Amino acid sequence: MTPLIEYDQASPEVRAVYDDIMATRRTDYINNMWKALANHPPSLQRTWARVKEIMGAPGTIDPLVREMIYIAVSVTNNCTYCIATHSAAARAKGMTEETFGELMAIIGLANETNRLANGYRIEVDERYR
Repeated sequence: MTPLIEYDQASPEVRAVYDDIMATRRTDYINNMWKALANHPPSLQRTWARVKEIMGAPGTIDPLVREMIYIAVSVTNNCTYCIATHSAAARAKGMTEETFGELMAIIGLANETNRLANGYRIEVDERYR
């Protein structure tokens, strides 16, 4: 298992990223994803910059929808950690258990029909090209 770099053990470079995470998210908590990535500070910096840019910046996709998309990809990729953290973030943004259930149904259906389409090697209809 990858060692987790706690704030008091972190280099100044890592602490700067941790400080930005806490300020941006208005929290005093650094989760294990960041603590693991801190073992390679360039990866920590790069990943945090992309998360901030894509998940936190204003855009046309609602923040809750962004989290739900992240959950869908995480379920499909079987990332238990990401399912847990982004489900918590989605709930904080207003996702209900009913919405979560609907989301899981859509993810299951999409995975099933994707595999059927791939397995049967179905040609894309002309009108959808």
